[in-house]
Amino acid sequence: MSLLKTIDPNPSFAPQESGPLPERLISGETAYKTWAQDAACGETIKTGVWEATPGETRSIKGETFEFCHILSGVIELTPEGGEPVVYKAGDSFVMKPGYVGVWKTIETVRKIYVTVS
Repeated sequence: MSLLKTIDPNPSFAPQESGPLPERLISGETAYKTWAQDAACGETIKTGVWEATPGETRSIKGETFEFCHILSGVIELTPEGGEPVVYKAGDSFVMKPGYVGVWKTIETVRKIYVTVS
């Protein structure tokens, strides 16, 4: 097992396709694709590529920490009680445990993610 993992931003294998939980969908018909590429520490750390089509959903992190690096597209995150923040290709951000807000995909977004649960 190698302790070095390269994350492919354009994986050649088929993604897992899904969508938001119905109770979290605010607007649109957003669809998700996930290319899981690595897991470590008993599956508590996960890394891969995720894509979402335009739409607006409620984001609830719970106990999960998530680092994101935007590869393409544009999103707007509005933390509960906070101001909207726009992220686009080249931007990185962290959603810490307890984060609650609105995730609005303006242009289809693709990101590299690292989650720690």
